[in-house]
Amino acid sequence: MESRRSFRSSVRSRESSSTSDADPREKIIDCCRKIIAFMCTQVGVGGLVVGYTMIGAAGFMHIEKDRDDTEYLQVIQWRNACVEELWDIVATQNIFNETDFRKTVNKTLKRYQENIVHSIKKGYDGRTPGEIWSYSAALMFSLSIITMVGYGNMVPRTPWGKGVTVIYAVFGIPLYVLYFMNMGEVLAGVFRWGYTWLYECSTERGVNEPPKRIIVPSTACLWVIGAYVLTGAIMFAEWEKWNYLDSTYFCVTSLCKIGFGDLVPGANISDSRSGSQTKLVINFIYMLVGLGLVAMCYNLMREEVQVKVQELKEDIYQCLEDTRLRLMTCCSKSRCRKRNRNI
Repeated sequence: MESRRSFRSSVRSRESSSTSDADPREKIIDCCRKIIAFMCTQVGVGGLVVGYTMIGAAGFMHIEKDRDDTEYLQVIQWRNACVEELWDIVATQNIFNETDFRKTVNKTLKRYQENIVHSIKKGYDGRTPGEIWSYSAALMFSLSIITMVGYGNMVPRTPWGKGVTVIYAVFGIPLYVLYFMNMGEVLAGVFRWGYTWLYECSTERGVNEPPKRIIVPSTACLWVIGAYVLTGAIMFAEWEKWNYLDSTYFCVTSLCKIGFGDLVPGANISDSRSGSQTKLVINFIYMLVGLGLVAMCYNLMREEVQVKVQELKEDIYQCLEDTRLRLMTCCSKSRCRKRNRNI
């Protein structure tokens, strides 16, 4: 009996030790499952997109900010050389001979102008890589990659930057598509609930009348997008000193993911040098929320289209059924007439 008890106690101790060893692993696995399940929710996907762009901004800023800008250094050398040549011309040329003086100066300035134009074609805009690749600008660059807007005002120059851009886009674009779908469903549900509540408050329903399905019309979606574009147009027109047509043009091309890149908030040299990067951060928020509204309108319009198509199918079926019944009645009448004639 004592041997059996000792054997049972040893088995229990082994089982308890094995379960205690397996508990941390199960906890880790369970925690990972919960994290993955949360990331697949609407809130998790939104946070994942924001975190992904923030990490990408830090990476691109670190890669591109410390690179050697040969164009910027070359322009400084050309500028110093041009100033020295002009000084030598003033010191050596006879100032009373205006024709030769102007000819020599114009030749020097024209050569300097051609060099500057050549540098501008290669991407020089008067700013150093540190001024171009601020964190807010890199944040906007990261968002433009995953949303496929691609303004083109900022491009990676280093081989590492180009390679990271490819990898970042491969993983970021599916993440944005997931965000587009989930955020569209969430905003569509909220807007549908608000529209239904307003519709029921403004209309009277009988006591025994069953509640009917309320579909958000496309005009309401267009009004929402129009109001959002108008808000952005006024905001960017006041900040960037654009006219309202250019501001509206920028908002529409950005939300439609066209992104020509000819107008970008915060891209002015004076704004970047003064350290005012708030415009780019607000543009990031404006784009992220605006693309969610576009997804919302897509879902609501798709629902309306499905209902209209279903109604059209029923109408066509009813029309064909009525036509069939009329043809059958006509055929039966003609047969009866033939029988009466034969009789």
